[in-house]
Amino acid sequence: MTEQTLSAKQQDASAVRTEQRKTWLLRLLVAVVVIGFCAWAYWFFYGSRFISTDNAYTAVEISQVTPAVEGTVKAVNVTDTQAVQAGDILALIDDADTRLALLQAQAELGRAVRRVESYFANDQSLGAQVLAREAEEQRALAQLESAQADDNRAKIDLRRRKALEKSGSVSGDELTRAENAASAASANLAVARANLSLARANLEVTRGAKLMNQTLIAGTTVENNPEVVVARSKAEQAQLNQERTIVRAPVAGVIAKRLVQVGQRVQAGTPMLSVVPTQLMHVNANFKEVQLPKVKVGQTVELTSDLYGDGIVFKGKVEGFAGGTGSAFAIIPAQNATGNWIKVVQRVPVRIKLDPEELKKYPLTVGLSMTVRIDTSTR
Repeated sequence: MTEQTLSAKQQDASAVRTEQRKTWLLRLLVAVVVIGFCAWAYWFFYGSRFISTDNAYTAVEISQVTPAVEGTVKAVNVTDTQAVQAGDILALIDDADTRLALLQAQAELGRAVRRVESYFANDQSLGAQVLAREAEEQRALAQLESAQADDNRAKIDLRRRKALEKSGSVSGDELTRAENAASAASANLAVARANLSLARANLEVTRGAKLMNQTLIAGTTVENNPEVVVARSKAEQAQLNQERTIVRAPVAGVIAKRLVQVGQRVQAGTPMLSVVPTQLMHVNANFKEVQLPKVKVGQTVELTSDLYGDGIVFKGKVEGFAGGTGSAFAIIPAQNATGNWIKVVQRVPVRIKLDPEELKKYPLTVGLSMTVRIDTSTR
């Protein structure tokens, strides 16, 4: 075989390989374009609907249990991690002091009721006394008029006898009797006037006493009299304090951070323990501010927890947005005196409500990490 023949064959083989290389490159280019188009189409029609973050944690409004009354703890019925229902008895406080206070308040209430009843009875009695004093005034007035008439008659009779004394028609003894009668009539008139003044004074005193008594009961009954109302409110407060010696669970949940022990003296407001309402768990997802333009309240959310892995997907809904970013509530503010400033994308906490039925099946605890994906096309 000649050298020219070998050279021709090599050129033909090289040309074939070149064509094959072009074909594969073209196919690869087409495949890349198709894959890119599919990826773009997937993102445009489906993937762009979702925003996600792994900066999310479970949270709940923890109920801190504190006593409303002072006392010594005589029993604690729960321990940490124990599940309780709303109204369950958590602890008992010695009720000796509150029981005595209740008895005293109830006695004060009874005394107040009797005292007010006496006011109403006194009002009737004083009303009768006023009528009696008015009658006495009328009698004293009549006696005064009678004494005035007797005094006038005695004076006239004395003047007549003095006129007849010069003619000797009236003896000295008769004149003396006339003078004595005039003096007695004048004295009786003074007594009648004094009795009338006394009767009027007694009438005014009795009317004043009745008026004073009426100010205590005016516009009221025994039930709504201020004295009874005050005493009843104190009795109800004492009853409430007695009931508060039994410390009950405010919500259903799990006991956490038990601090109280039997025999401990507690003051009102002293933290005793906490109740975590796990059935009301929610998620605080911290999204970047640039992710939130399409996020609305009510949109559906898918969540996964590191506790259960990706196999368990929780369903939720966007419930609301925080009133400020995380840095807005930071202890150290972003502003400083140096004037240095660097723009940093802020994160806004988004509250996500979880399905209570799913929480019953797959319980979560406070502070667990969650991965959150919001479907912005829903609502």
